[in-house]
Amino acid sequence: MRFRGLDLNLLVALDALMTERNLTAAARSINLSQPAMSAAVGRLRTYFRDELFTMRGRELIPTPRAEALAAPTREALLHIQFSITSGNTFKPSESNRRFKICVSDFATIVLLRNVVERVAQEAPGIRFEFMPHADPFDQPIERAEIDFLIVPEVYMSHTHPRAVLFEESVVCVGCRSNKQLSRQLTFERYMSMGHVAVKFGRSRVPSIDDWYMKEHGLKRRVEVVVQSFGMIPHMLVGTNRIATMPLTLVKYFAKTMPLRTNSLPLPLPGFTEALQWPSVHNTDPASIWMREVLIEEAARLAPVGSKSLVGHRSTSSSSATDAASDGSK
Repeated sequence: MRFRGLDLNLLVALDALMTERNLTAAARSINLSQPAMSAAVGRLRTYFRDELFTMRGRELIPTPRAEALAAPTREALLHIQFSITSGNTFKPSESNRRFKICVSDFATIVLLRNVVERVAQEAPGIRFEFMPHADPFDQPIERAEIDFLIVPEVYMSHTHPRAVLFEESVVCVGCRSNKQLSRQLTFERYMSMGHVAVKFGRSRVPSIDDWYMKEHGLKRRVEVVVQSFGMIPHMLVGTNRIATMPLTLVKYFAKTMPLRTNSLPLPLPGFTEALQWPSVHNTDPASIWMREVLIEEAARLAPVGSKSLVGHRSTSSSSATDAASDGSK
């Protein structure tokens, strides 16, 4: 089918090429032969009067014109998928939908393990693919390559819908045998102790405590750097090192590991863990159902007696120091 001289099938080919960045892989993803995909590239170049891609080894490098076409092409195809070709009914118990979610190990452990357990009972055909965060975090959302992004709200795009999942505080944590944590930490003692720090992704995004140090020109003794919160406890046990971690995650690991928490001698704020999805998925019945499941399970994490902010935009954050004191052992 042609629209103003453009064969609309070529948009499917262009989207596959932008996603895979490899001619053979792109052809395979849309069930085309490699010669047919090569021909499609030629026709795209003719229509748009641009090379669109150059070769670097086997990798396709998009030109600025191709980059500019990527988002509107993906959005148009997704609108067709969700508005025209997809049925209006969605029955979770009969669906085999696969949900792709970019998520940290923190949210996977404290939230998604409960979601997976629930969905296994209510919709056993539903599948999940949990993926590490991209660099930058919002890239997969902008290209609608995933169904959901779960990340602190401060890292989210402002152009796609979102919902708050839960509020989290951060505490100082160390091994139970670490005698320096048996009493209130002073700022001087905190700074002099060995630390385990975390940096996320290939671009090494700093955690909130690292950010605070740099903002205030402070330098602590970092002895170990890991790539996720879940690796921190293993680097603390049997040592006198300390680290800064989300309280909920510390409580999870403390069930099986000898950990001790203490109040942070720093005015570090907590953070808001939130859920985001591509705007083109906003009316997709499957996406709506999964959003409700995620928000409901997040509500179960709210401490007894606390004011729930689940499903709404946050207007304030918890005090990390107060929460840490409540959770200290």
